[in-house]
Amino acid sequence: QVQLVESGGGLVQAGGSLRLSCAASGRTFSSYAMGWFRQAPGKEREFVAVMSWSGGSTYYSSSVKGRFTISRDNAKNTLYLQMNSLKFEDTAVYYCATAEVGYASIWLRDYKYWGQGTQVTVSS
Repeated sequence: QVQLVESGGGLVQAGGSLRLSCAASGRTFSSYAMGWFRQAPGKEREFVAVMSWSGGSTYYSSSVKGRFTISRDNAKNTLYLQMNSLKFEDTAVYYCATAEVGYASIWLRDYKYWGQGTQVTVSS
């Protein structure tokens, strides 16, 4: 059974930093792309950052590029998202997901397994 468990969310002031973690189990995650997505109240879920199976390819949404960094430790089956210079508009529930492909897809439809999400709230 595939499980993804996010942690590290919380309340932070604008300009601050948080590091999200996603512990994965139940499959060989080193063979698949993984990514971070978020959903703000009243909005659709959107891609934030994705990484290929090897970590060799990464993509970021334009809204977070230069502020967020995605990384993975395949030996630990863990995905990370370092979030710096947080803005009020980064407030959302953040989800990690693992894809059915190895390349860094930005499309939600390629991601079959999802975590339960972790809340990130940025105060202005």
